[in-house]
Amino acid sequence: MGWQVFEAESGQLASELLRDIYQREDLRSQQVVLHSDNGGPMKGATMLATLQRLGIMPSFSRPAVSNDHPYSESLFKTLKYRPPYPLQPFADLTSARHWVADLVQWYL
Repeated sequence: MGWQVFEAESGQLASELLRDIYQREDLRSQQVVLHSDNGGPMKGATMLATLQRLGIMPSFSRPAVSNDHPYSESLFKTLKYRPPYPLQPFADLTSARHWVADLVQWYL
């Protein structure tokens, strides 16, 4: 439904992205469950407050379990094994965003 590439992980940026997707897709309270990892930005107060305000149920990966959400894991595996997966770091943020945009277009 939405994606973005930022230079760093941030609960504030993740919350802004989520609010944008929520409005753009015309979602309603209690309509969506957001599954994510246990990273700080996703479990931080900013993101949790945004989820509560929007009526989105959080769902987190179980600690030390890498395959608890098969749909997400399938997407990650597709991403990692799809040529041309970059073997080197991106030159800049714009390059990373272009690569992800191409991946999303291909995946859809």
